[in-house]
Parts: sequence; structure tokens; C-alpha cells
Amino acid sequence: MKDRVILVDENDKEVGIGEKLKTHQEGTLHRAFSIFILNSKSELLLQKRTNTKYHSEDLWANTCCSHPRPGETTKKAAHRRLNEEMGFDCDLEEIFSFTYKVKYDNDLFEHEYDHVFIGKYEGEPSPNVKEVSDWKWIELEELRKQIQENPDAYAYWLIASIDGVISYMNKFNSTGWTL
Repeated sequence: MKDRVILVDENDKEVGIGEKLKTHQEGTLHRAFSIFILNSKSELLLQKRTNTKYHSEDLWANTCCSHPRPGETTKKAAHRRLNEEMGFDCDLEEIFSFTYKVKYDNDLFEHEYDHVFIGKYEGEPSPNVKEVSDWKWIELEELRKQIQENPDAYAYWLIASIDGVISYMNKFNSTGWTL
């Protein structure tokens, strides 16, 4: 069975179902999510995508990202994929969403209505080696600096969303962040 994604309009209203690879070949707008897991030191858990991914392979990305399946809520899908990719689950809160479109060298597109979730976790992940080749905790401002110095090492959607995540976290620095 081929993976399917939820096709949406610019307001995230479902307009159909598409085969995942075909959707990425045609650049059709579809629903996605990105998860940012932080620890009590406000360090972000990054993953490095494996070299077997059909795009953005060997790039550093946020903790987890994927697509909900037809009939699955975005939040339920986020919990499912966090466990499948990183080997743990935690409370998640949606903090914003955005739309982006990018074309890759291999003629595939990401055209996503991306729901951004944040969570807190203090342990060590147990990543799925088919999905993740490496991982690390990194301070948010250090990540922003590294992205500016070497943007080609990072997934497009991480670059597009990191300022929003940092802005969200800065709102809570004075009072302490809890989830």
C-alpha cells in the first residue's frame, strides 16, 4: 500500500487525498507537521535525516516531521511519528502553522501546510535507524548561528520555522516554560 497524504487548500481545509510520492513530484499543497522537543535548559533536540530519504537526506532537521494519514488528526499523527522516529512520546502543543513551497535538486517539491508542535522531554531518544542517522541537543541561539553560517546543512522547513519557535520560547523566558 502506498503512503497517502491529506491534500489541503491555503486555509488547511481538506480537499482530497494524494499518493505521497506523486504529491511531492507535482508540488501539491498537503498537510504536514513539525515537532520541536526542548529540554529544561531550552535546548532543542535535532535529528539528522538518513541518507536513504528521498529528499533532504543527510540534513539536520527538527526533532520530527511528517504527514498525518487520511482520517488521522494532525496531533495524533505527531505523537505516532515522534514515537516511530525518536522512540519516545511526550505532551505536545501546537504553537503556530505556516505554508511553504520549495523545489529540490531531484525535481521533488515540498509544498506543505505545516503545523508546528512543541514539547518537553528530558531523556535520551532511541531513534529509528531507518529514519535518523544522528541526533543532538543544541541551544536555540547556537542553532540559529549555525544555520546562518551553514544553511546547506539544515532542512528547509527547519530554517523556515526556527524564528517562530524561538519567538514563542522567548515569550516564556521570564516566567519559565512549562508544558
